[in-house]
Amino acid sequence: MYALQTPPIATGTGLFLVGFLAVVGAALGALGSIVVQQLSNPVARYRQLYLGVLLPFALLSYVVFRLLGFGYAVVGGGAGTVQALLATFTELLAAGGVGLAAYAPTVRGVRGVRDIDLSTGRALARMGRYVLGLSIFVTVVIAPLETGLSSVVLLAVVAALVVALQAAAPWIIPVVRSVRTPEESTEATLNRLRERAGLTVRDIRILDTDREGTANATVRGVPGYRRLFVTSTFLDALDDETATALLAVQAGRQNARVLARVVAGLLLALVPLFVALADIGPLWPLAGVSLGLVVLSLWVTRRGVRAADDYAADRVGPDAVADALERYADVHDMEPSRRRFANPLSKSPPLGNRIDRLRAQAAE
Repeated sequence: MYALQTPPIATGTGLFLVGFLAVVGAALGALGSIVVQQLSNPVARYRQLYLGVLLPFALLSYVVFRLLGFGYAVVGGGAGTVQALLATFTELLAAGGVGLAAYAPTVRGVRGVRDIDLSTGRALARMGRYVLGLSIFVTVVIAPLETGLSSVVLLAVVAALVVALQAAAPWIIPVVRSVRTPEESTEATLNRLRERAGLTVRDIRILDTDREGTANATVRGVPGYRRLFVTSTFLDALDDETATALLAVQAGRQNARVLARVVAGLLLALVPLFVALADIGPLWPLAGVSLGLVVLSLWVTRRGVRAADDYAADRVGPDAVADALERYADVHDMEPSRRRFANPLSKSPPLGNRIDRLRAQAAE
């Protein structure tokens, strides 16, 4: 699957290219950070900077490295599956390094707009773990493409890998994040709150976010072994009523199978691409079908998020959920965004729209 159209570039040239792209990325991140700080709702704008500018730049860097055969230059060339996978991993890691260089200048700006004690070194160390974990994950997922299997078998293998990784998430997250087991009193409190929220999990873990200031709760795993991850900021910054409402939203997401909608949509969108890979149909029309399936799956996912809000509203009251979402935005220094029409590439409705919808339910 790793077909080189030209011989790989020299190692020295490749390393120079990595450095050059890293410098360009750092300049892009610094300029973007300056612009974002002048805009309204800078916290949300930083997210848009990451997703709309810096991430695409890192992906473009990966494409450049792959086209030039940078990975093969580093691993010393050679043919075979092992060499191809090592080359792919090297290129993913290099692109991740470019992304880290672009991210580094933004940390100071985020620290300023959110008034949090987050050092650039700590932020880069955390993101570096993500980059390493993601590089390994992508390499594992595309490994079947290097084996010469038929497209149908490849699709089945990739689907099985994606599902298996989702099932293994309760054990993977502690590898890439700083995680601890809650103390008995904390665990008893969280168990009491999650029972009020209708959330069923097997155990709980605490993510260390004291310096990042992110108050999140998420559930990962399969029925029978679901693990609740809450951040340390979630425990420190939220009162019991707010925490219960946010846990009820997580229970609603579990009930509506929001994550399953995301995974199913991803796998469904891969089908036309594998059809094109098998030379059964034209590439670009099938790529268009794949994009259409992505948009459709995201719409289905947004419906699931609304269903989760409705579940939470039935459990603790719509006003309580709306208050909790507003408190969530306040902790993260966000201004809840509102849109007349949802972003077709977003998996969640705008936070402000969700709050307004819950307020309308409470007024009925």
